[in-house]
Amino acid sequence: MNIQWYPGHMTRAKRAMKEDIKLIDLIIELVDARVPYSSRNPDIDELGRQKSRLVLLNKADLANETWNDAWASYYRSQGFQTVKLDSRSRAGLNKIQAAVLEACREKIERDKKRGILNRPVRAMVVGIPNVGKSTFINSYAGKACAKTGNKPGVTRGNQWIRLNKTLELLDTPGILWPRFENQEVGVHLALIGSINDEILDKEELALKLINFLNSRYPQVLKERFGEALGEEGGDEERQDMIADPAHDDESLKVLKSIARIRGCLVKGSGYDLKKAANLLLDDFRGGKLGRITLEFPPA
Repeated sequence: MNIQWYPGHMTRAKRAMKEDIKLIDLIIELVDARVPYSSRNPDIDELGRQKSRLVLLNKADLANETWNDAWASYYRSQGFQTVKLDSRSRAGLNKIQAAVLEACREKIERDKKRGILNRPVRAMVVGIPNVGKSTFINSYAGKACAKTGNKPGVTRGNQWIRLNKTLELLDTPGILWPRFENQEVGVHLALIGSINDEILDKEELALKLINFLNSRYPQVLKERFGEALGEEGGDEERQDMIADPAHDDESLKVLKSIARIRGCLVKGSGYDLKKAANLLLDDFRGGKLGRITLEFPPA
């Protein structure tokens, strides 16, 4: 499963970020708490050299809390200020201001020594598509300042937003990087909805999710779909309805069971595995499978 997605507007967005980086004091980088490594654009480290850094573990309500704490500790050990956040419910927003001031403490002290008082911190908000940047800005500002959506690519241009006398934010479009050297990263980004669904094999993606859940969260699928999950369904099963017949038999059996349990059927031809795959992926992305973290920090 080879996943690559880098539409033309991302090249333009990256070029604009390079121009604007000299105007800012702080980079606020949102990552998805379910995939805190895969959802970090490696280009940001290059763009943000010599800038203060704040990492927000957004959608923390969808990730396992134990691993949220572990990732927060990991990024703090790398020198980043870090806050766990759920932008939709505003949980964690009250910790942002203190984290901004701590991240920019040296800059603020230098300003004071030069007699520059009360100059607002100018922060660039960055992140990959669909990680929740605009939702964060709107929640933090308490009003609709930036466009939001549940698909990648809603924000297309940079815009300054003055929050208060101490902080100004520059909202930027979500950008990826031209090539995923590690395809596991591409799979993780596809699972959280940061890749355009139209280019994906959703059935194959669902099988990868099932395989992971069976390995790391073995009770999750039975809790969601019932104890009968994985049992043989009947004569109408179609082995040729899946893109990769060599895929793990147990994962394929589970996807067929989900199709049977949820009534995803095609008249005269068996199970509608595409519909079942979409249902499973929607459940995962919406948190209906519980709080799941897909990757873990270095030991």
